[in-house]
Amino acid sequence: MKIVHLSDTHIVAAPAMLYGLDPRERFRLAVGHINAHHADAALCVVTGDLAHWGEPDAYETFRGIAGELIPPVALLIGNHDDRATFTACFPDAPRDQNGFVQSSRPVGGHTLLTLDTKGEEGHAGAYCSARLAWLETELAGAAGPVLIFMHHPPFAVGIARMDEIALADRKAFAEIVKPHAHRISHLFLGHLHRPVAGNWLGIPFTVVRSINHQVALRFGAEEKEVFGCQEPPAYGVAILGEDGLVVHGCDFLNASSDFSLDVDELKGRSHATEMPAPA
Repeated sequence: MKIVHLSDTHIVAAPAMLYGLDPRERFRLAVGHINAHHADAALCVVTGDLAHWGEPDAYETFRGIAGELIPPVALLIGNHDDRATFTACFPDAPRDQNGFVQSSRPVGGHTLLTLDTKGEEGHAGAYCSARLAWLETELAGAAGPVLIFMHHPPFAVGIARMDEIALADRKAFAEIVKPHAHRISHLFLGHLHRPVAGNWLGIPFTVVRSINHQVALRFGAEEKEVFGCQEPPAYGVAILGEDGLVVHGCDFLNASSDFSLDVDELKGRSHATEMPAPA
């Protein structure tokens, strides 16, 4: 089974650009690439920051582009989103009993949880007592292995300025997750605009790049601001099998041509050494 993971589309209303880039066009290109190569996915999950300023026009634009996706779509919100505006534009998006944009669904023998980590102000994430109670109930009742999708990481990753705006309630969150860590197969995250992987509480996790702009890899605690960069965008493709899960990064704007690595055996050593370098 295949699940596609996108994050941080940061759509702005036309004709505005964002950091010299067109997030609408980049999202369209990502959707086209997914449809061409991963139309068989069971689900496409977008882990928040759908719109950069939470504008109604931006959500309408997002909805139009996302509507072209062949696989079904699950949407989360992040710190740049506006919950009320999002729910007005997506009234059918699943919400819990308290109105938070989070849900539980069965997908291929797994329980897939999508969490709402948006704080009331600022860019740091939040997970209040009501959301914690919901998560505790869902984890306790989950059948089979669990996959969790959320915007904010519940831990530090070493990029000081981003760690300052990670999930603020990480200790309380960890206490709810710990008893179920052995059943959580993977944690999928956004927010960081970087390709990051590792494990937390023994749970493997991956973070995907933004569909638009990226965060520069700067570890120094002395940094006074977050620096962006124009590293290429990417989305993730998770392959779930009977004995495990593998996540691939897909650089969908890569325009280079594929070539055979079997040329030694097929055409001889000289052909391999004389092939022209990529442009």
